[in-house]
Amino acid sequence: MQYGPAVRRRKLGAELRALRARAGLTSGEAARLVGWHQSKVSRIETGRSGVKPADVRRLLDAYDVRDPELHELLVVLAGSDDDGRHHWWHAYRGLLPATYSDFISLESQAGAMRTLENSVVPGLLQTPEYAREVTRAAVGGAHDGRVDALVEVLVKVRLARQDVLRSNTPLRLSAVLDEAVLRRTVGGPEVMARQLERLREAAHLPHVRIQVLPFGVGAHVGVTGPFVIFSFTNRSDLDVVVLDHLTSSLYLERREDLQSYEEAFNSLQGLALSPGDTLDFIAGVADGA
Repeated sequence: MQYGPAVRRRKLGAELRALRARAGLTSGEAARLVGWHQSKVSRIETGRSGVKPADVRRLLDAYDVRDPELHELLVVLAGSDDDGRHHWWHAYRGLLPATYSDFISLESQAGAMRTLENSVVPGLLQTPEYAREVTRAAVGGAHDGRVDALVEVLVKVRLARQDVLRSNTPLRLSAVLDEAVLRRTVGGPEVMARQLERLREAAHLPHVRIQVLPFGVGAHVGVTGPFVIFSFTNRSDLDVVVLDHLTSSLYLERREDLQSYEEAFNSLQGLALSPGDTLDFIAGVADGA
């Protein structure tokens, strides 16, 4: 796990294995070209071992891969900071579940994120006060020194994640929010008022698209639960679906799974209010309508 989440290790390994085969090399021949043991190449290709960005470059040179975009993408999958998004979450490695670190890592490198939320505002759009209330509920809600300290750390992490929306090449975020997200009072009226205002502000960003799914649409495919789709620039075969559970997260990589969730998200966007109507709807909720 040192150089990236398991899902990315497997994808990187599969890409490197395909490039080696395209170069007409066995794993033993590839290992000799870069001065390694054959077992190291095998571990990397099967995703059992992490790989440093410098080692990825050595393999790509050995395979005569000259596509600069492919070079950049595979180095990023290895855990590179070349795009300026530093692995700041490593400082919290002992406090964050491995699946959450994996999620943040994917979020920090993806080009786009599509998300359905049925209960709470997505983390990237939460105010500090709202994030604090949601986090406290998630860790049990008790007030004592130890729990309070953990809540503050997790809130700090959640707010730091929002930098992906403010970078030079920001994450493109498309969010479909069930009406329940707006109606559920988290932290009291004042907290919700600030949170609704934050949603309206975010909706005006050119790389953020927010749509509300009103109660009136009735049953829909999203009632099965929230999900996130991460997409990587110019490489649809690296896209990942993430499903959150109470104690873990499930990462789906198969093409048929991705297609099903992409179709579901497109369907939900079609049912939801337009971005313009969504702004009016949020304003109405804020005014007590």
